[in-house]
Amino acid sequence: MRLRFTTLVLLTLLLPAALPGPARAEKKEEGTYVAMDTLTAMVVAGNGRHQIMTVQAGIDVPDKALHDHAFKLTPRLQDAYVQVLQLYAGGLVPGAPPDADYVARKLQETTDRVLGKPGGKFLIGGIMIN
Repeated sequence: MRLRFTTLVLLTLLLPAALPGPARAEKKEEGTYVAMDTLTAMVVAGNGRHQIMTVQAGIDVPDKALHDHAFKLTPRLQDAYVQVLQLYAGGLVPGAPPDADYVARKLQETTDRVLGKPGGKFLIGGIMIN
């Protein structure tokens, strides 16, 4: 089982490198999606222990100039998102599930504020507490 998992991880890491260079560059330029690293915040569980809330997210920015701007601001966006999530997670009732709609709304407001104008659509891939 461990060997299969290791092989799968290696294939996942090496497969993009096997693509020819120009194909990867073209695909990158025509996309409107800006991927974010996994966002995390600490949550207090019902038993008083700490858990981690993990959010998979990205931004869809169709405007080319704003997309380039958003890509350059990725570290600032990440930092702003984590701050918002930490505030939210700190007030979360122990054992309660996160409100994905509220989180998406707050992170959309943060996206617009950091980018300086609307035009980037914040997208949530998933929220998990473990």
